[in-house]
Amino acid sequence: MVLLVLLIVPLVAALALAFIGDRKLAPEVNILGSAATFAASVKLALQVYEQGPILAGDNFFFVDAFSVYLTVLTAFVSMTTAIFSRRYMRREREHGTVGSRRIRFYHAMFQLFIFAMLLCLLTNNVGILWIAMELATLSTVLLVSLYRTPAAIEAAWKYFILCGVGIALALFGTVLLYFAAEKVLGAGGAALHWTNLARVSNQLEPTILSLAFVFLMVGYGTKVGLVPIHNWLPDAHSEGPTPISAVLSGLLLNVALYALVRCKVLVDGATGTNHSGHIMMGFGIISIIVASFSLLRQKDIKRLFAYSSIEHMGIATFAFGLGGPVATFGALLHMLVHSLTKSSIFFTVGHASQMHRTQEMAKIKGLIRGNPLVGWGLALGVMAIVGMPPFGVFTSEFLILTATIKDAPWFAPFLLLGLGVSFAALFRRVQPMVSGERPPYQHRLKVAHLPVVLHMMIILVLGLYIPKFLAEWFQTAVGLLK
Repeated sequence: MVLLVLLIVPLVAALALAFIGDRKLAPEVNILGSAATFAASVKLALQVYEQGPILAGDNFFFVDAFSVYLTVLTAFVSMTTAIFSRRYMRREREHGTVGSRRIRFYHAMFQLFIFAMLLCLLTNNVGILWIAMELATLSTVLLVSLYRTPAAIEAAWKYFILCGVGIALALFGTVLLYFAAEKVLGAGGAALHWTNLARVSNQLEPTILSLAFVFLMVGYGTKVGLVPIHNWLPDAHSEGPTPISAVLSGLLLNVALYALVRCKVLVDGATGTNHSGHIMMGFGIISIIVASFSLLRQKDIKRLFAYSSIEHMGIATFAFGLGGPVATFGALLHMLVHSLTKSSIFFTVGHASQMHRTQEMAKIKGLIRGNPLVGWGLALGVMAIVGMPPFGVFTSEFLILTATIKDAPWFAPFLLLGLGVSFAALFRRVQPMVSGERPPYQHRLKVAHLPVVLHMMIILVLGLYIPKFLAEWFQTAVGLLK
């Protein structure tokens, strides 16, 4: 029942918002729907924590420690983003950037996007996962083009074409997976259930599974934003509404990586090797290096943090590929702290761009003097995302680096190089924006305090202390991903 509520709430909210349109209560309905989804996700997480993995709906749905952790994270960040977007989109409406019809469209598509991501995480069927991932792509393509400027439409088309090609390759990988499973499990939808595939993974044809993983890696890797199939991500972030940038970086990339990690477990079981992990490590380290040096060349503030997202998803991908309890624990923690930190950064970036009516970093100055919450929120967010202690990103990166030095020391210099360059690049770009005098063209505005403060508090706590229940949760998920 809880699982059903979790999926139905965002669908009902999307339909309700499509009818409500641009009325005064639309943002509040969006927040209420997201809050109800979060409450249901917490209830489901408690059930999994107490009872273990859950199969429901004639084995159509499957929830374990790994999927429910990302479900709670997805619901929480979508709720805080809905709170942030209330003020942000209202100001966009006042400036005439979006009209009544587009506001209606924004709220309805936002909830549909949340539904698609939750379905990805809760389904037990590899084919339904692919369909839900495509639904998430289509809903965000429409949201990226919300402003209908030439640049926004171009970014949406690039996103659609690149991710469309990627998802087609993922479909071919899924077909190959079914081809191997059919010989063991027989024909029918049950041959695509994660639970069935995991049970017989050692009986699946290793050659076919290895080939399938190549297509799945490229396909879902496109959605993760891994280099060299990352070009859609900076454009989508810079041209779409800032709340969408927050959920793209904080949620969608995690969901795509979730699908990839699930597939890796099956391939490792079939081949008895870490061949798939080596592929992930290669894509991950290339993404870290390319993204970190790309940070030095950016002039648009949202593109800057888009490349930062590519770097951090490269770190998580590399860690999952490396494997082992420490690296996998670090990767799970990194997905959590990156999502919270990056979405918080985008909240402050959205306010900063509205205060200066530009996303060009050279024109954004004096944020601390103009609005202390925005200025300090951005400054602390950058300190967190570059891995400075005592924030949570430092803990996750330290665990990953420790595991790398132990198990793959030849990769450690490249990992350190990427982390060092991104540290320098982000501080070089952000320091002039937050410091100095407030420029005369800077506008004053009311900002959404709660999402920024809440995220930063959680990130700080996770850097100092990981609660026992969360550590046990992650350890259970690590056991599932061996």
